[in-house]
Amino acid sequence: MHVIRPKPTDSILEIGPGDGALTRQLVDKVQHLSAVEIDPLLFESLSADPSLSSANIVHADILNVSVKDIVNTSPLTIVGNIPYNITSPLIFHLLKQLQDWDTIFLMVQKEVADRLAAEPGIKAYSRITVMVQSFLDVKQHFTISPKVFIPRPKVHSAIIELSKKTEALVPESDYPRFQKIVKAAFSQRRKMLKNTLNGFGFSDILQDQIDFSRRPETLSVAEFATLAKD
Repeated sequence: MHVIRPKPTDSILEIGPGDGALTRQLVDKVQHLSAVEIDPLLFESLSADPSLSSANIVHADILNVSVKDIVNTSPLTIVGNIPYNITSPLIFHLLKQLQDWDTIFLMVQKEVADRLAAEPGIKAYSRITVMVQSFLDVKQHFTISPKVFIPRPKVHSAIIELSKKTEALVPESDYPRFQKIVKAAFSQRRKMLKNTLNGFGFSDILQDQIDFSRRPETLSVAEFATLAKD
């Protein structure tokens, strides 16, 4: 709770409330609370809980619905303790809806948190790093030991905060090309850019600016954004 810092004027969308442990802590602290739960039994239990009568409990798969279809209030904070296997699909799903939310707090696998916050030149730096950091600032708050969970998972977890950059590094008009370039570059991350990106027709001027004998993990997010502009 001290990471989310809920205020009486806040609107919050919770993804995957489960048995409602966090939901009950939030409901009386914010102006509006919506919670999306995919499990029908958990949805019924949450809906029948009198302590959550002021919350908007929705039975849906968050990957199949839009944020604004659930709550159309701004500013909006999204929080979630989600199944780790949907972390990447969820983040990409929410990236497509940047205009509909302001900040996200998620508990994710520590390995994924490291990738999201990675700097160029290390193994954790990957496609999702570049895609996310082009639009969002990433902050890791703290790591959670598997010992605090029942049943105990095999991995450490981390709380991350994703907040929109004041100005995205990639304008909307460049995004389709940017997405293809980043995907192609990291599809064979040990190969040089001149081999993985040889079909994109980059200008001689750009090839003088960026050394295409480099591997993708050595390029900064800003350099990937520059490739999309050419």
